[in-house]
Amino acid sequence: MTATHAVENQPPPFADVNLYALDRPLVEGLAREGGSWGKADAAALGARVGGAAYQETIRKANAWLPELRTHDRFGHRIDEVEFSDAWHELMTVAKGAGLHSLPWSQPKPGAHVVRAALHYIFGQGEQGPSCPIAMTFAAVPALRNQPEIAEEWIPRILDNRYDRRFVPAPQKTSALMGMAMTEKQGGSDVRANTTEAKPLGAGGPGGEYALTGHKWFCSAPMCDAFLTLAQTAKGLTCFFVPRFLPDGTMNRFYIQRLKDKLGNKTNASSEIEYDRTWARMVGPEGRGVATILEMVHHTRLECIVGSAGHMRAAFAEALHHVSHRRAFQRRLIDQPLMRAVIADLAVECEATVALMLRVARAFDQAKDDSLAASFARIATPVAKYWVCKRVSQAVLESLECFGGNGYVEEGPMARLYRDSPVNVIWEGSGNVICLDVLRALEREPVSRDAFLAELAAAKGADRGYDAFVAALAADLERKGGTGETGARHLVERMAVALQASLLLRHAPQAVAEIFCATRLAHAGGLAYGALPAGAPVDAVIERAAFDA
Repeated sequence: MTATHAVENQPPPFADVNLYALDRPLVEGLAREGGSWGKADAAALGARVGGAAYQETIRKANAWLPELRTHDRFGHRIDEVEFSDAWHELMTVAKGAGLHSLPWSQPKPGAHVVRAALHYIFGQGEQGPSCPIAMTFAAVPALRNQPEIAEEWIPRILDNRYDRRFVPAPQKTSALMGMAMTEKQGGSDVRANTTEAKPLGAGGPGGEYALTGHKWFCSAPMCDAFLTLAQTAKGLTCFFVPRFLPDGTMNRFYIQRLKDKLGNKTNASSEIEYDRTWARMVGPEGRGVATILEMVHHTRLECIVGSAGHMRAAFAEALHHVSHRRAFQRRLIDQPLMRAVIADLAVECEATVALMLRVARAFDQAKDDSLAASFARIATPVAKYWVCKRVSQAVLESLECFGGNGYVEEGPMARLYRDSPVNVIWEGSGNVICLDVLRALEREPVSRDAFLAELAAAKGADRGYDAFVAALAADLERKGGTGETGARHLVERMAVALQASLLLRHAPQAVAEIFCATRLAHAGGLAYGALPAGAPVDAVIERAAFDA
């Protein structure tokens, strides 16, 4: 074909970069929050996920999506989901980095912080594997409620080798855990679940049961075992459901279909049917919600981490693009309006990673510090609500920086945009999370005190901040002030106050100044980049910039 034009003014691929080294807020935050010992692992994973070869693996994983095989060619029921080799490679990287196990296998100060940083880096690639990884990680505290199950299964869970084989767990080098809670008629209201559990013998904690019912959402159905909820004579109870029975035959765990989802497509989400499915009770009978809450607490941290990584991935792509693309005789990054957008997105990302790492540190401290545990109790849903709300907006603004090039399936932006809402839904949509915050304020007032103590640490750094926190504290003293109707506004104010506190104490003045002016005082507009006149844009961009 005759050449009709020369390809020019197109950015080079954003590849073969170290996603850790380019992220100053992450580097500084990892050290600040007690995770310095994980620096080498973070740098190694940053280079791996930022590499061109890894990006090709992501492309292949999205080109061949999971396929359900309910029967083999002879008509035998097999209920198996097939994944691409690329998916298995991504899972190998995730498990090899210890994303499923690190705080349990290395229970030392900063372990949750290091793991959060690593999973944040991993999530800047393909987040599909984050679902089974997160559930495996979060299942450990729940399984400890039943020591005999924990003794057998936790060593398998903690192993860093990924074993893709669909065989009984005793034959494998490692195992993955999933969960299946949601039913058609109840959604987040799990107490409306109708799945029944009948004892096979004496029953009770650790006892054997037969489950009959359905689950409307069961993500990662190829995990080796699942935590699930079912009704007994004493109410909703937690159960452990393996894919294979102790004798090595398959359990009656029937995958009805895979969900055709908006995004997160590399991860198989399914509908399953229990038909006299073998299970063991975990924790006290009738206390299923309480038993599972520890798992939920940890998976909500996962939602924060995943959304933070997603936001950073979109911003890094946008920053790279505008640093190379030219329009109207100048680079886009040199255009005043674009500079305002990039600076605002940089501030959002920095506030988000600071919040993520601070909450992770509270998880590290919670074991030995009751005040830290109380802070984690309320800060986790507050951060989950806000970060998961903000990520889609930030990804969309980053996509817009590309113009039409961002609105096509080639390149990562369309995938990032489709994937961005998943964490706002997973482990409780916005209203459910806000109700949980109100519940903590009502029933656990010490969590409010711990939260206000964290905000007080930045008192005097900014007069606007002080006024904002004083008004917020008055509402919190009234246990939410306006009740359920005003809960979203209350939780939003709690989140931005906490982010402002962290930035005022730890970030450069320019970053904190823009954040407080726009998120607390609303001196600018409501869209990203609608900054007030005189905002220190140059200093923020200099901090965010990288030579890729």
